[in-house]
Amino acid sequence: MQATLSGDIVRAGDQARERFYDSSGYGHPVDAGALELAPVEAAHLLYRGDLDAVESPDGAPMDFRAFLASEAVSETDFLVYKDLRDRGFYLSPARDGWSESAAARSAVDDPAVDFVVYPRGSGPWGDEVAYRVAVVSERETVPAANLGGLVLAVVDEESELTYLETDRPEVTGTSDADLPTGVSGELFSDRVLLWDPPAAVYERGFYGQPLDDQQGDVIQLSLLEAASLTRTGVLALDGGTEAVVERGREVEGDRFDRRLAVYESLREDGLVPKTGFKFGADFRAYADVESVDDLGHSELLVRVFERPHAFSPRDLALDVRLAHGVRKTMVFALVDDERETVEWLSVSRLTP
Repeated sequence: MQATLSGDIVRAGDQARERFYDSSGYGHPVDAGALELAPVEAAHLLYRGDLDAVESPDGAPMDFRAFLASEAVSETDFLVYKDLRDRGFYLSPARDGWSESAAARSAVDDPAVDFVVYPRGSGPWGDEVAYRVAVVSERETVPAANLGGLVLAVVDEESELTYLETDRPEVTGTSDADLPTGVSGELFSDRVLLWDPPAAVYERGFYGQPLDDQQGDVIQLSLLEAASLTRTGVLALDGGTEAVVERGREVEGDRFDRRLAVYESLREDGLVPKTGFKFGADFRAYADVESVDDLGHSELLVRVFERPHAFSPRDLALDVRLAHGVRKTMVFALVDDERETVEWLSVSRLTP
């Protein structure tokens, strides 16, 4: 069977619907049994030998090799399309009107989505969507605003594929501690020391680290912890919050304000953030802390960025691999210019 390329549509004639759409979910049915195919779908049918050729606008027949080399189809799109087909999925290009599914029509409204993937055993005639897929090369950058609720299909330089699932999670926990107020502290060059603090500050609130693990009568606070505690009135410090924030800015510039906004947001939402330095992150976060004696495992690794931000797929893959290796979820905190709102983005490895 042959087909004809016109603009960004490949039209296949009589019986194409029955052969390709009804049996395998390719294309978009039109009139009298004909079928419209996206170029990537036509490329896959050429690759399989189900189409003999695609006729170009000037009448020249193109086989798979010629068609893939043309400007009609992206090789990265083809590699992802073929891989998902090989895994047993039917999928459609994200084009308006190419699916009967309400869920698929909703996915098409997102310009970042390239393919709508249906659950195994279903297709464009069904009511469900398994994945909304965006295709990128490892050399591209990905705006953070485009991520969340979709799968990023990354094609590397050797044509290997990595699938990253992105979401906009609700980051909450149950950690809460009733702490005293007016605890005295002393500001040093890049930390604050509590010389004789109430035990609850560390043991219940999990603020700071003891100077001596055996005694625990001196607690070392990070500048982030100290700034947060002075704002809530727990810590009494010469110069108050302003002194700590100013010292933080001297130590790490504007990054301190971004990290402080995220630190306080995590605390307000019932999580306990601690440094994530050993994991190459800003924080590791505990969702359910009642006591340091029963601390458990930190669930999240958090990295902080200012909006707008664009990710390198290589950096995303590195962060996700690291988080997976230590049994944590990688979460990115996106902070606005005024440091008033924090958006959360989670990314994890996916095997479709």
